[in-house]
Amino acid sequence: MQDRVLILHGWGGSDYPHWQSWLASKLAMEYGTLSFPLLNNPQFPAKNRWLKQIKTHLEDFSANIVIAHSLGAFLWLWLASEIDISLKKVILVAPPSQDTQIDTIKSFFPYPNPHLNAKEAMIIASDNDPYISPKEAKTLGKQVGARVEILPNIGHINVESGFGAWEYIYRLSKQKVRELDDS
Repeated sequence: MQDRVLILHGWGGSDYPHWQSWLASKLAMEYGTLSFPLLNNPQFPAKNRWLKQIKTHLEDFSANIVIAHSLGAFLWLWLASEIDISLKKVILVAPPSQDTQIDTIKSFFPYPNPHLNAKEAMIIASDNDPYISPKEAKTLGKQVGARVEILPNIGHINVESGFGAWEYIYRLSKQKVRELDDS
């Protein structure tokens, strides 16, 4: 079965040259099946509005891989707690701290009882991300049952920290799920 990748952006979106736009383009050039929806009013995200939009979207697009950046990671945590879905893989990149004091995104926190609904889950964070500490990323990983990778000195893993084309995330998106490879 062909992978069906859902890419969820965070606060402000992930327009070109962001790595998510690059990844969507690269997967599409290979005739991959993917969805990279622009969430309503990305500069002023509202949890309930985004949840409703993605729930409706998932009625027509049956994803088996989710790749989410920043606030999109917590959108996925909310979705996974509210919908019945089973995924091959979830990759959460640079999730923010659940202790955020940023008023614009506070409606996403605290997140619900975390269930990623995936056979394989991974969190990628940085040791100098201004929005989450490595310790918080590791704690979140334990809570959701995800492997955590802390990359050195790369900030919030967005355009401002130099992440346009990002081969590593592409390889991860294409990598076979370990459990499936062993069967």
